[in-house]
Amino acid sequence: MRLPPVRFLPSSAAPAVVDANARIARLARAGNIEGARAAFEAMPLRTTASYNALLAGYFRNNLPDAALRVFERMPSRDLASYNALISGLTLRRHTLPDAAAALATIPYPPSVITFTSLLRGYVRHGLLADAIRLFRQMPERNHISYTVLLGGFLDAGRVDEARGLFDEMPAKDVVAWTAMLSGYCQAGRIAEARALFDEMPKRNVVSWTAMVSGYAQNGQVNLARKLFEVMPERNEVSWTAMLFGYIQAGRVEDAEELFNAMPEHPLPACNAMIVGFGQRGMVDAAKAVFERMRERDDGTWSAIIKAYEQNEFLMEALSTFREMLHDGIRPNYPSVISILTVCAALAVLDYGKEVHAAMLRCSFDKDIFAVSALITMYIKCGNLDKAKKAFNMFEPKDVVMWNSMITGYAQHGLGEEALRIFDDMTLAGMVPDGITYIGALTACSYTGKVKEGRDIFNSMDTNSAIKPGAEHYSCMVDLLGRAGLLEEALDLIKTMPLEPDAVIWGALMGACRMHKNAEIAEVAAKNLLELEPGNAGPYVLLSHIYTSTGRWEDASEMRKFISSRHLNKSPGCSWIEYDKRVHLFTSGEALAHPEHAAILKMLEKLDGLLMESGYSADGSFVLHDVDEEQKTHSLRYHSERQAVAYGLLKVPEGMPIRVMKNLRVCGDCHSAIKLIAKITSREIILRDANRFHHFKDGFCSCRDYW
Repeated sequence: MRLPPVRFLPSSAAPAVVDANARIARLARAGNIEGARAAFEAMPLRTTASYNALLAGYFRNNLPDAALRVFERMPSRDLASYNALISGLTLRRHTLPDAAAALATIPYPPSVITFTSLLRGYVRHGLLADAIRLFRQMPERNHISYTVLLGGFLDAGRVDEARGLFDEMPAKDVVAWTAMLSGYCQAGRIAEARALFDEMPKRNVVSWTAMVSGYAQNGQVNLARKLFEVMPERNEVSWTAMLFGYIQAGRVEDAEELFNAMPEHPLPACNAMIVGFGQRGMVDAAKAVFERMRERDDGTWSAIIKAYEQNEFLMEALSTFREMLHDGIRPNYPSVISILTVCAALAVLDYGKEVHAAMLRCSFDKDIFAVSALITMYIKCGNLDKAKKAFNMFEPKDVVMWNSMITGYAQHGLGEEALRIFDDMTLAGMVPDGITYIGALTACSYTGKVKEGRDIFNSMDTNSAIKPGAEHYSCMVDLLGRAGLLEEALDLIKTMPLEPDAVIWGALMGACRMHKNAEIAEVAAKNLLELEPGNAGPYVLLSHIYTSTGRWEDASEMRKFISSRHLNKSPGCSWIEYDKRVHLFTSGEALAHPEHAAILKMLEKLDGLLMESGYSADGSFVLHDVDEEQKTHSLRYHSERQAVAYGLLKVPEGMPIRVMKNLRVCGDCHSAIKLIAKITSREIILRDANRFHHFKDGFCSCRDYW
C-alpha cells in the first residue's frame, strides 16, 4: 500500500503535531537521537517547529553536520530556526564565526534571545572581549544577557568588573545575585560575599548553599556550619557542600557525623566520604561506604582506588581497578594515575602495560600528568626502553618528565646517560629545579663520578636560583661516602648551613657499612638515635659492621640493645610478578609459598652450581655469631634468592626475571645473583630500596658500586 506524501504547514496547533514535536524534543534531550529522528520521519504532517526540534536535537547530541543538513532542507524557517542554528553553532569554538555570520544574515529582526545565544557562546569559550563588544552592540538586553556576561567576568576572575556590571543591571533576579555572591567566594573575598548575601531581597536554597560553600572553601568551616544550621531549607547540594568543607579542612570525624545525619546519601557525598576516609587512613570505613553504594560513577571508583593506593593497600587497588574495567566503567585521569603509581610501587610490568593500553583507548596519552606517571611506572618496573619511547613521543615536555628520566637512568646505574639527559634538558631551555639536581647528583653518586658531582653541586649557587637543601647535601654525603671519602663526608655534614637530618646521617651510615668504618658509623648512629629513637635501622647496620670486622661481642651487645629498646626493624621481603599475580617471599620463610618444594629444590640446585663456579658465601652478612655452615644456610633463604629461584622456575627463557626488594640488597646475594645470571644465561633485574641492579653474564649494572 502506498503511503500518502508528507504534508508541510508552517505552523499547526493540531494536538497530534504538538505531541509529536514534544516527543522529538524529549527523546533528543534524553540522548536518544535515533528515536527522535524516527519520530520525525513518522510524522504525516510536519511544521517548522518539527524541524526546529530535530535541528536542536542534533546539535544537543553533538551531531552538527546532521543538524546543518536539516537546516538546509527546511521548507521554511522562522526566527526560532535561526536561534536554534546560532545556539548550536556556538557549542564549538571553531564554528563561532559561522554563528556570527548567521546572526548577520537573519531575514528577520534578531531578538534578544538571538543575541544572547551568540553572547553565551563567546563566554563559554573564554572570548570575553568579543562578548563585551557584542553586549555593547545589542539593541536590547534582558536580565539573562546581563547574567551571561556577568558569568564571563567571574569565570575570568575579573570580579570588580563583574560587580560594576551587576550594579548596572536594571533588574536583578536571584540567579544574578547568587552568581555575584559565588564570584566573591571563589575569589576569596568572603566578607564582600556575606555583605551581598545580607543585602539580597530574596534568597533561595541555592543562595544559602553558595554562602555555606563559600565559607567552607575559604577555611571558615565553623561559620559555614552555623549558617548551615539556620538554613530555611536544605537539599542534597547543601548537605554535600558542608560535607566537602569538613573534608577539605581535614575534619573527617565531623564529616562522618554529618554524613550519618544526612537524610539521603547522594553520589557526590559518598565519593567525598571515601576520599576523606582515605586521606585519614581509614581504609575499612572507605570500603564500607563504597560497598553500600547502589550507584557508582567513575569518581567513586577513582576515590576508592586512591584510598587503597595512598594507604599502600596495593593489591586491593589493582583488583579494584580490574573490577572497574570488568564492569565497563571508563577510567578517569585520577584512577589511571593512581593505578600507575601502584604498578610502579609493585613493579608489576605486565599489569602496567595493560593500564597503558587502557590509556590509549581513552586518549589519555595526550595528558602530561598521565604520561609522566606512565614514564615513572616503566622506569620503576625496570623497562627503560618503554619509558624512553613514551618520553620521546610526548611534546611539550615539562620539568617533571625530564626529572623522571634523569632519576630513572641514575637508579639503573646509567650515570652517563642520566647526565647526558641533564645536559639535553638545559639545552632545550628547561630550567632545572631542586629535584633535577637531586637526580643528577644521584647519577654521580651511583657511578662514582665524584668530580662531576662536586661541579654540579657547586653550580647550584652560581648557575641557578636554587639553594642546596637537605636532599642535595644528602646526595653529596652519599657520593663522597660511596667513594670512600668518609672523613670529607663527615666534614661536609659538620659545616653545612642546615641542620643534618636522618637521611643525611643515614647516607653516611650506609657508606660506613660499605667501607667497614665502625668509628664514623658510631658517630652517625648516635645522631640517628637522637633523630629517630624508635628506628632500629642504623643499629642493625652498625651490628653488620661489627660482624663484618669480627667484633662479635660488640655485635651481640648491639642486638641486646635493640631488643631492650624495643626498636623496630623492617623485615626483608622480595616479590616477583608472574601470571598477573604478585608472589611474596620473606627471608628465612621459604615454606610459606604454596610451591615451596620446587623452590627449595631450585635453591639446592643453585647452591651446587654456585659452589662449582667458585662461589663462597660471605658470612659477614649474617648477624648471628654461628658457624659457617649455619651462615651459608641462612644466606640461601634470603628473600631475594627465593624470588630469583621462583623466577627461574616460572619465567620463560629469553624473558628477564624481575625481582623487587623492600630493603637494600644483601651484599652476598648480590655476588650470588651475578653468578646465577651467568650460570643460567638469564637476565635478572632486581630493584631494591635504593636502585636497580641489572645482572647479566656475571656482571651487574652497578659495577659493584652501590
